[in-house]
Amino acid sequence: MKILVELSVAATLALLSAAGAAAAAPGEVGVLPGVVPDSVPDNVPGSVPGSVSPGASSAIAWRAFQAGRPVVALQHYRVAAAQGHPIAQHNLGVMLMQGIGTSARPVEGVGWVRRAAEAGVAQAQRALALLYEHGHHLPRSHEAAARWNRRAAEQGSRDASVDLATQYLLGRGVGQSDAEAARWYERAAALGDAGACYIVASFYEKGTGVSPDPLRAVYWYLQAAARGETGAQAFAEAIIDRLNAI
Repeated sequence: MKILVELSVAATLALLSAAGAAAAAPGEVGVLPGVVPDSVPDNVPGSVPGSVSPGASSAIAWRAFQAGRPVVALQHYRVAAAQGHPIAQHNLGVMLMQGIGTSARPVEGVGWVRRAAEAGVAQAQRALALLYEHGHHLPRSHEAAARWNRRAAEQGSRDASVDLATQYLLGRGVGQSDAEAARWYERAAALGDAGACYIVASFYEKGTGVSPDPLRAVYWYLQAAARGETGAQAFAEAIIDRLNAI
């Protein structure tokens, strides 16, 4: 058993050396969402809103936003959003909710974010989940937050995966399920969330929502330690010591 454990740890350390922490999805900042980036070719003119395609207008808006010209960005986002560009709809909604480049108009802003979410923009889906969870510009609803977190998580949103897992763990807005909590925490851990790595490790150590698996517990504790989780390394070493004593 000692050889098996040592080989497993060596493989884990090799994986850790080859992998870095995954970055959070753009736009997932705080209770309110952030403006998400778009790209634009250098040869696309951008002086007149509506003079180019919706995608190019959205990208030009992003470039103006980055340059500290929110009024110009808002003009281009509004044109692109009206033509059905989902990223522009999300970003227009964010700017209206937060009063960036204009006076705050949260009702209109939420409407644009919802249109983007329904069109499949993960950041907009995550934004609606946050707004419902905190009762910010929308009536508080844990059930609605869970629905939108699920849609965003299914598209790879790390933060939505964490929140959906926590909702299952607590039975908040969904039926309580340790197995579903474990599944979504592990998804978030695989996307680089340090806290999720730690939680998944403890689940595998204790058999919460999953079959007990000390080697997987070691792996995820070491992943958590590599991402700065205090105490995770000690938990991994404690499991290794127990296995080596068998």
